[in-house]
Amino acid sequence: MVMVLIAAVAFVGTHFLLSHPLRAPIVARVGEKGFLGLYSLVAFATLIWLIQAYRSAPVTTMLWPVGDVLWAVASAAMLLAAMLLMGSLIRNPAMPDPDGKLIIPAQAKGVFAITRHPMLWSFALWSISHILVYPVASNIILALAILILSLVGAALQDAKKETLKPQAWRQWEARTSYWPFAAIAAGRAKFGQFGMHTLAGGLLIWLVATWAHMPLAGWAAGIWRWVG
Repeated sequence: MVMVLIAAVAFVGTHFLLSHPLRAPIVARVGEKGFLGLYSLVAFATLIWLIQAYRSAPVTTMLWPVGDVLWAVASAAMLLAAMLLMGSLIRNPAMPDPDGKLIIPAQAKGVFAITRHPMLWSFALWSISHILVYPVASNIILALAILILSLVGAALQDAKKETLKPQAWRQWEARTSYWPFAAIAAGRAKFGQFGMHTLAGGLLIWLVATWAHMPLAGWAAGIWRWVG
């Protein structure tokens, strides 16, 4: 269990160090593309370490009972997460910008009306859902690492973008929100205009993930046995 914690700290810590205090000196030496290569290598290595530590950790007692209600809540959250993830893959101003050509949409549409960080919020929802339905120590450590990396990383990403592209990013912040649905509630964005890659792609991912988790869910066990 200690190794899971150490690997989780290394995974989150190296992301934050490379993204923020170490980013500028590294980019000055190897360029933006070189930095992205190094960042990806470190992220991949620490992620593999975390996964291996997690798989080797003993399974402890669940901290609370998990029934149909928690599975239903987690399933609904994962449907939103899947759509946020798929919608974030196209025309996302927050994606890495090695060529320095940041393009800000004139209007926040689809998942970007929900939040300007749809990819990171999809990871956050994944983390919360998996804590709800599998509350054992090793899983909570791993999921909390992803949750912290996602939500703190989103806030730090805003600060970084404000420094690198102050005018453009502040315009984008004015049209969107960090917290999901806050811009819609404030009238700065309108719900809707989702692309097919968001709706169909998100639904497909959710269906596959739901099918894969059916043997684990109490409410789905009977259906699984009947289908099998």
